[in-house]
Amino acid sequence: MPVGGSDVCVDLEELGFYDDVRGDPVRVFRDTLELLTRGWPTPLVRLRSLSSGGYGVWAKLEWYNPFSFSVKDRVGWYMIKKILDKRALPERVFEATSTNTGMALAAMGAINGFRTRLYIPSGIQRASDVLLKALGAEVVRTGKPLTVDSIEDVRRAAEEEGAVHTNQFDNDANFMVHLRYTAKELDLQLRSKGIEVKGIIGGLGTSGHLSALAFYFKNRYAGLKVFGVQPAPGEKIPGIRRVETGMKWVHMIDLDGVIEVTQREAIEALISVARKDGILPGLSSGAVAAAYLKLRGEGALEEGDYVLVFPDNGLKYVEQLSRYLGEGA
Repeated sequence: MPVGGSDVCVDLEELGFYDDVRGDPVRVFRDTLELLTRGWPTPLVRLRSLSSGGYGVWAKLEWYNPFSFSVKDRVGWYMIKKILDKRALPERVFEATSTNTGMALAAMGAINGFRTRLYIPSGIQRASDVLLKALGAEVVRTGKPLTVDSIEDVRRAAEEEGAVHTNQFDNDANFMVHLRYTAKELDLQLRSKGIEVKGIIGGLGTSGHLSALAFYFKNRYAGLKVFGVQPAPGEKIPGIRRVETGMKWVHMIDLDGVIEVTQREAIEALISVARKDGILPGLSSGAVAAAYLKLRGEGALEEGDYVLVFPDNGLKYVEQLSRYLGEGA
């Protein structure tokens, strides 16, 4: 940057740019809230199952977050943090969720001392009720197919009962937490190992994490591509949905494409990763892996390194995996 008529190069490390995304190196934490924020970065690991022939694939394992075992811990934490920065602790928090944000908010309620009511759609796996209730949340099955279908009902209930509606689908804390933390920590990880990625692939749910990553990396690295992943028409993949159902932040950035994946393709991709790398990704993670394979198969990716964001693991999705494996796959 120009200083006194001279060009001075200052490394981001010297500016302390990455200080708030460096975890505790010996991983000792004073409480479970610090376990989240000082437990970052979540791991970035090269996958043998997807890396070959001049292509290196790195998975960002967001299930290492401790509350929901998903990327949504970041969102739940930051939405509540922003509320507490401005006002007193709420007595109750209401949210529409497909599971993971609900688990994160229930954990924040347990830590901070507020009650949580969570509205979940009809088609979500039954394990979600058990997990959310175990964390102390009140659970309401809405009878509606998509989480976003209940937003207005939740808003109205919160207003009538004096609760706070966090609304992950419209709350800018969702985008900002990934811009301030997730993107910077991924950049730190890549820089620390000298990895120059050609692209990033991630699922579209609320669109918070992928939009923030696209905004950050496309503004810093010329030519880097970012692809979104959505379910194919008529398909249901927990954690992601189609763009036309309504997303706030994806329209702020220019994606290089949105790839459609069926649930079967997502499951087959996650099982392939599981049986070659020994980790068990979730369905949205499997969808991201399947999208990468499609892009590579179509010749849309040049050789080099790619980051796949894996939002959660497969342990919540035993019902879907059981159905697939029960077919003799």
